[in-house]
Amino acid sequence: MHQHYSDEEGEEASLQNTGPDIHVHVTTTSNTQEVNPSSQETTDKKMTLEEVKRAGRAERQKKRDERRRQQSDSDSESEYLVGKLAEITLTVKEPDEVEGTGLIYDERMLRHKNLWDENYPENPSRISTAFQRCCDLCLVERCFRLEAQHSTEDMILLQHSQELIEKLKQTTEMNVEGLKAESIKYDSVYFNEWTFECSLLALGSTVELMEQILKRKVRNGMALVRPPGHHAMENEFCGFCLFNNVAIAAKHALDNLKLKKILIIDWDVHHGQATQQMFYDNPRVLYFSIHRYEFGKFWPNLRESDYDFIGEGKGMGYNINVPLNQTGMADQDYLAVFHQILMPVAFEFDPELVLISAGYDCAIGCPEGQMGVTPATFAHLTHKVMSLAQGRVAVILEGGYCVKSLSESAALTLRTLLGDPCPRIPPAQEPCDSITESILNVIKVVRPYWKCLQYQGFTSDPCPYEEVNQLPPKADVKFVTEENKPLSYPECLEPTRVEEYYEEDRKYSPIIERLIARTDLSKAQNRTCIAFDEGMRAHSSKSSYYHPEAPDRITRIFDKHAEWGLTQRCTRVETRMATEAELTLVHSSAYVEEVKSFEEKNPFELQKLERKFQSIYLCRDSYFCSRMAAGFVLDVVDNVMTGQSQNGVAIVRPPGHHAECTKAMGFCFFNNIAIAAKYAQSKYNVKKILIVDWDIHHGNGTQRQFYDDPSVLFISLHRFDRGSFYPATPEGQSTMVGEGEGTGYNVNIPWNNGPMGDSEYIAAFQQIVMPIAYEFGPELVLVSAGFDAALGDPLGNYLVTPIGYGHMTHMLSSLANGKVILALEGGYHLVAISNSMAMCTSILLGDACPHLPYSKPNDSAVECIRNVLDVQKEHWKSLKFRVNIKTDEETQKDQSSTESQRSLEDDEIKKIHEMAEKLSNIQVIEDSENPREDIVVPKGEETPEKSTKEIVDEIKGQSQEVSCEGADKSDVKGEDGEDQASVCGGGMGVQGAEGGIQPPQQGSVLSANDVLQQLEAQGHTQMYAVTPLPWCPHLETVTPLPQGGISTTAPCQDCGDVSENWICLVCYKVYCSRFVNEHMLMHGVMETHLMCLSFSDISVWCYGCDHYVDNVALFAAKNAAHCHKFGCPLPSPQARQ
Repeated sequence: MHQHYSDEEGEEASLQNTGPDIHVHVTTTSNTQEVNPSSQETTDKKMTLEEVKRAGRAERQKKRDERRRQQSDSDSESEYLVGKLAEITLTVKEPDEVEGTGLIYDERMLRHKNLWDENYPENPSRISTAFQRCCDLCLVERCFRLEAQHSTEDMILLQHSQELIEKLKQTTEMNVEGLKAESIKYDSVYFNEWTFECSLLALGSTVELMEQILKRKVRNGMALVRPPGHHAMENEFCGFCLFNNVAIAAKHALDNLKLKKILIIDWDVHHGQATQQMFYDNPRVLYFSIHRYEFGKFWPNLRESDYDFIGEGKGMGYNINVPLNQTGMADQDYLAVFHQILMPVAFEFDPELVLISAGYDCAIGCPEGQMGVTPATFAHLTHKVMSLAQGRVAVILEGGYCVKSLSESAALTLRTLLGDPCPRIPPAQEPCDSITESILNVIKVVRPYWKCLQYQGFTSDPCPYEEVNQLPPKADVKFVTEENKPLSYPECLEPTRVEEYYEEDRKYSPIIERLIARTDLSKAQNRTCIAFDEGMRAHSSKSSYYHPEAPDRITRIFDKHAEWGLTQRCTRVETRMATEAELTLVHSSAYVEEVKSFEEKNPFELQKLERKFQSIYLCRDSYFCSRMAAGFVLDVVDNVMTGQSQNGVAIVRPPGHHAECTKAMGFCFFNNIAIAAKYAQSKYNVKKILIVDWDIHHGNGTQRQFYDDPSVLFISLHRFDRGSFYPATPEGQSTMVGEGEGTGYNVNIPWNNGPMGDSEYIAAFQQIVMPIAYEFGPELVLVSAGFDAALGDPLGNYLVTPIGYGHMTHMLSSLANGKVILALEGGYHLVAISNSMAMCTSILLGDACPHLPYSKPNDSAVECIRNVLDVQKEHWKSLKFRVNIKTDEETQKDQSSTESQRSLEDDEIKKIHEMAEKLSNIQVIEDSENPREDIVVPKGEETPEKSTKEIVDEIKGQSQEVSCEGADKSDVKGEDGEDQASVCGGGMGVQGAEGGIQPPQQGSVLSANDVLQQLEAQGHTQMYAVTPLPWCPHLETVTPLPQGGISTTAPCQDCGDVSENWICLVCYKVYCSRFVNEHMLMHGVMETHLMCLSFSDISVWCYGCDHYVDNVALFAAKNAAHCHKFGCPLPSPQARQ
């Protein structure tokens, strides 16, 4: 009953079913349509239609068989196509095999200590206690221990003078008095006889760790070293620092190891002024510092530590200071800095390596910093950064002087590098006004240099935060300069005021102990569980062999998991069916009984029932498969919530997020994710659940289920196109925020004017999803993981790559102690869904995020994100940064000039619509004279002209030379005067159960480089579950357009319905779809008019071939319908070629 069907068997079944299905449709509607099915004329016409359909199928089968005969060394057509496309590497790479975390610690560095003050804050216990805490948590034994190395003098000379080296060498021969005399020459520095060697070890170990990461011996690592380094200047020791470990390592990577971009993150509470100075004019290093400043009153008391020091020369914009102007900054303030500035800018910068100057003096309890960051939060900050540079992250210890918080913070940082889940932290509170002002000030000055910082309003209106309207510095602050700095620092010889430190320790030690006790560091015995059973293939369409929601969807996904070796790394959950009691957690009993009744009905009764539902097909196994899909998701919930697995993946069908309490729709019967949420609440007493729905269609069923429930936060990112895209209801708009107690707990991110891709989705996650998620603080994350926004999907027509989905998964995995469950929803391109879901599973298993190139989010996406922020900031305090920033006329000119300059620099890699269209409209065929050579041609052409390699080489060459403007927009105006070209939504209307034409790419501008990178990440094109035929024998029946054109609002000529209509391309009469009253199908049967066009998605269906068709001969009709529906034309066939 649930056996696996081959393609040939499935097609044979389709041939057998098609005739009777059409006969039933005609006879069951004969009374209402006044059609007499028993008449000889009707029978003759029906038989003629069947003969035509069989002839069309036979012709396609003949071509398919011929192609299969030619591929002598391949097992299947898909394997053959993949092999042929390998020359342009249009395949997704398997997960990175580089594993392991490096750790460097050497007790020789304990020898550096202050001989005249045993209570000096920079003392050996800083690293010894941190190392011991790592041992206590069994972290050290899991690391690759790297041997500490001494640095060479040549390495030191990359950033320091020979004179400085000699000065430090001399301290090895000095007595205590000589050491004291030398120490007072520098600000906050001491020496002993071992200081020089310890400095060499600290620097050498930093470089060693970095090199091992770059050599791919380890993925990431941590160096517990001292003395610290980020205050050490070219020719001056400063602030406990002798050699600038991180700056020298970065310079070595740039000059000797030939890296192009390095990100340095300095979260030490003191500004790393020396690191800033060393790269201030260097655009290859982005230096990002978060430090206590207090408008210049905090050490090192430098004017250059403020937010308006952003670099110079070519380095303008590559130095970012986030000054903390009050003490007590806590988790939510640091998270806000990462969400609002660091991660967007870092993602755009696209580094090859991340170096973290990890000072833990901003941690709670440190008397130096007087901040309040909890140890667990450092795990989250580290996790965020690990999405960059393919996980190449080196954490180098800097400051931190509360040993208890330092050791715990360092240990949890290392734990995160090892891949353990981030500990759940309390829901984030509102960021304080002071950090809000600092963040807005930073955005104010660096926005001209970064495309990602565009979510505030930049107007002449003043900002509601007064500090943002001012320019630094404060009048009453005295800064340290070269002219006024002291000649000596005798205070370094004074004993540490132990009483102050003891007082701080007495105050914070109990608090830190409670934090440690309350931090859940548990992790499951298995990393990831996976649910799959071929029994779910039994749900299949008997009337349309090419239905997009096809059984192969789950099989291909699971096969890709096996190919990548993921299934072996996962725990398989046992098959089980959801009980009726579990189904009724969401659905009514009557509805469950109705779906159950499908098992007893014959195919004719089921086909008649299909008319009751929207975008649903039925078979006798639909109930069985739907129960299995829901049961599998519940099994994964059990596995995760009982601690057997940390996270899970459910490869299930049919999907669920459209299913409502009493209604099936959009391929969905039971709402798997909603049932799982209710199940987790009732069985495991989960108080807070986050549901993220990234399926391209709005999850209307899930939203309705939890619309007034504050315990479930529902966030949906979906194609909306101003309400014209399926399910085409106003429920998907951004203003639908919930009701009653659930107000604010429904977040819709409705995309208009697509297509949207990785950058748009990542931006939405950074600006909306993650800030709200941290403020909500979920205990469980459920993902409605539809992959129909993937590049190549025939229904979605968006551009998200598998790598983009991987990055979104990585972001979510920092929540809920890693309890994240993905359940398959939509996705209809077999290669895309296979690669995308496998990538998500790879990330859940702990693999590094692959490299994701940056492109600027399109204007429509920015507008959408701004609109959502405006709506949701009333409910979520983490979104308070969406305000106006006052920008004077001169600043606007500077910004415009900077943006123009950067635009000119980007022109070399820009190739807009014609190149994107050339790639997005290719298909693979074979040259009959040379069957082993693939040819790539634009759709609709029968004669190949260029090979794959030739056309790609051409595109790459042109992308180096040519830049051009985006597609022209029509002057057609809507009734309200709005430019309709801007609202056409990518040329796609409401889609039902079938669709899949390529829409016009009106909403975004892609460079050839972007398209190539996206295709390389995606796999070859044209492996759709629904692929339009490029030609069919019935195209000759299409007649010219009537004089009056086409009206897409015309009603059905038989029943007057306007919800989902088609137009006959032979006689141009309008009738309703088979999901309404089937009048177009009846018309095709009775009149043998086989070609018709959908008003919903402008696709063309051939009843004779039982398939979609996309050919240049159809362009006139499709263009006329598109112009009437959206007010703008389709790109011409020539433009697409």
